[in-house]
Amino acid sequence: MMRTSELGHPRRQVGLLQLGVMFFTLMTAFIHIYLAVQPGEELRTWFILNGIGYIVLLISLFLPQLAAYHRPLCYTLIAYTALTIILWFIFGQPSDAIGFATKGIELILIGLLILESRRPYAGSKESPSLPVH
Repeated sequence: MMRTSELGHPRRQVGLLQLGVMFFTLMTAFIHIYLAVQPGEELRTWFILNGIGYIVLLISLFLPQLAAYHRPLCYTLIAYTALTIILWFIFGQPSDAIGFATKGIELILIGLLILESRRPYAGSKESPSLPVH
């Protein structure tokens, strides 16, 4: 039996994989926001937007109203994270320790998102638990 919220939207149980996605997404979001508030940071606006983007995508990924789009949202967050890594090599300082740590976090996040994208999500079109009309 599928659980639903009071509004009738499918509810997903949160396991270790989902907690890992949440943890590593929030870590990289907060690191980017932290970097944005450092004095003299030239990429301040980009760091703020990047941090906000991670938070918005994370919320979207687990929002019950968007359950039908869970897999595309996983792929979007994977692409967003990969783009962040690529742009770091282009515009960042690849000799910076916090940068390497953040890229490690982002690589772990990509791995977790790949695993998450392969799991059926209650309420998605590919979920076998929903009746087909």
